[in-house]
Amino acid sequence: MSETSFPINDLLRRKLQTGLTIGSLTLCVALTVYLLLFGENIGFEISQVAEGKLTAGFSMVFSQFILFIGLLIVVTGAVIVSFMIFVMMSQRTKDIGLMRASGCPNDLIFGYFMTELLIITSVSCFLGVIFGILADYASIGLFNLLGFQILQKPINFWLVLFVFVLFFVLTIIFGVKPILDVTKVEPAKAISPTYHFGLSKEPGFKVISKSSFTFKIALRSLFRRKSATIRIVLCLATVFTLITVAIAGGIIADQTTKSWVEKAVGRDIILIAHQDMCNQYKSLLSRFHEASEGSQFNYTEEEYLVSENLLNQLNAMSDIHIDVRLVIEAHVKEVPGVIIDPETATTSSVGDEREGESMIVGVEPENVLAEWFIEGEFLKKNKEWEVMIGDSLAQKMFSMPLSQSISFYGRIFGVTAVCLDPINNGNVTYVSLQVLQNAIDVSKPNIVMVRVDSANRTEILDKIEKVVKDANPQFTVCKLNEVLDENLSFLGHIWSIIMFLPLFSVIAASLCLIGYVVLAIAEQRRELGVLRALGIKPKTVAKIVSEQSFIILLSSFGAGVPIGIILTLLILVPEPIITSYTVLEIAGWLLTSLLLVFVSSLYPTITFARKPILEIMNQP
Repeated sequence: MSETSFPINDLLRRKLQTGLTIGSLTLCVALTVYLLLFGENIGFEISQVAEGKLTAGFSMVFSQFILFIGLLIVVTGAVIVSFMIFVMMSQRTKDIGLMRASGCPNDLIFGYFMTELLIITSVSCFLGVIFGILADYASIGLFNLLGFQILQKPINFWLVLFVFVLFFVLTIIFGVKPILDVTKVEPAKAISPTYHFGLSKEPGFKVISKSSFTFKIALRSLFRRKSATIRIVLCLATVFTLITVAIAGGIIADQTTKSWVEKAVGRDIILIAHQDMCNQYKSLLSRFHEASEGSQFNYTEEEYLVSENLLNQLNAMSDIHIDVRLVIEAHVKEVPGVIIDPETATTSSVGDEREGESMIVGVEPENVLAEWFIEGEFLKKNKEWEVMIGDSLAQKMFSMPLSQSISFYGRIFGVTAVCLDPINNGNVTYVSLQVLQNAIDVSKPNIVMVRVDSANRTEILDKIEKVVKDANPQFTVCKLNEVLDENLSFLGHIWSIIMFLPLFSVIAASLCLIGYVVLAIAEQRRELGVLRALGIKPKTVAKIVSEQSFIILLSSFGAGVPIGIILTLLILVPEPIITSYTVLEIAGWLLTSLLLVFVSSLYPTITFARKPILEIMNQP
């Protein structure tokens, strides 16, 4: 028989302890693997922004969110492992005492339990990797079923190996100390039925008043087990911090990023242009959620330009706001800038001379209908040699965009702002319409954006369609809400997948609390058995233990939730959008998670309370 057969049989004999420990660590590994693989497939990566879907700004938000959540999962995993190994070794104290009493040396005992730890760690990390990869495939398959075509990339072996090794090393590091501590316990003390590793008991039994009887017993028991109580509170507080960041951060980021897209495109905006131009413009907007190749399109063909007659008729209509634009595609070049050190007053050059292609959109700054989330200052009417660039263009071509310039058509423009814009996936440059028309010698716009500012929307839309058809049958009126809703739906599905993570965190919290309840019952079983023998009903015993769990949960919840909220608002989401409905939704989900963890901890409590008195009093 091999040397590992005894530890394996020992672990199989203690199915609950082993299952709780393996389950907790497996969830942590699976979540980390899933987050990183899912991020690579969906179009945002930890190390760099991937071109295709999502602009650089949105990718940055997602990447930061995933990186922070991943870091929290690693920390949570370390805390959970430390606590679960502590629980496991607390319940093995008497076994170690018998081994010590029979003459086994400390190094042999340590090697025995280290073998168990290695087995648990290896199995947990392996299962976590498998479940993480399966969850990634399932998520991509779900997106494809919903109509968002996402290519499943080959599994990043080195990334998976990194997660496996990281958690393996952390588990060994945090698992060795409880083993070392418990192997140093004196044999006589370890065998004693009154001794429990990591728990301290008060001598005697204090008289308790009848008022709040069960609560006082529960509270006294928690204070009596200070070491274990502090450990479980810290463990669950870390888990609730993770749950809060995932829930609150996910909901707030979902609403905030959707608001950015909706304001950049505009809700209920009507596009008036040639049929081909309408289709091209909608295709440019769809690149936010579809990784498509750009096609050759001549934006300045005479048939695509809006006639003065049509513009005059639209301007003559009341209750509408008109935003005329000239959209083209051009070759752009980065122009290095000069920055001044405020302390030494020395100057240095920043940037290079990178080149690329960009959508150029000429607008009248005073008439634009969009409201972008920007860094810097938007274009001003009287300052013609300025541009605002999209976040993807800024990320790809510039080092410090607000300190640099951009050139196209032989002219140099200073960059005054960087905006988040889904059109052409953020590869866009906004410039004064008059300047662009002079640069390319085109006197007419090729699209007109219209917003109806009246309650009689349907009637006005009918008038607009009639005016457009009469002016040019090749022109059409397109509603951009359909493409906008697709972009918002894509964002919503991404965040909904990420917000599914708290379910796994709730399971991990439940396993930890169950482990603590099992430990508490083992330490209290004689005391509770005496109470049963004195006539206390099983439901009272269950109430005492469940109140302990509830006190611990409230303490952890009160510590973890505020920390998670602070981290979300200060780090994860810039300029978050929070409404009263958002607060209620977050509170509802957090309270639901608290209730689920508490209900799950009732199983060992109810099972113990229903046992016969003799079985309770019989110390295993």
